[in-house]
Amino acid sequence: MPKQKTHSSSKKRFKVTGTGKVLYSQAFRRHILSKRSSKRMRHLRHTAVASSANAKIIKAMIPYK
Repeated sequence: MPKQKTHSSSKKRFKVTGTGKVLYSQAFRRHILSKRSSKRMRHLRHTAVASSANAKIIKAMIPYK
């Protein structure tokens, strides 16, 4: 059986924890930040856990990570 190719953009964006959860960094932090509150920006700083439905798709894209 041939090796499965890793999705190049996915390997840069997602990380799998030891327990198998998929982590990703929050969106909306690139530009036009002055209109957003400090509280919102502080909460967006942390990584988030992908939902189980999305995690299944993501794991298929990054099989060796």
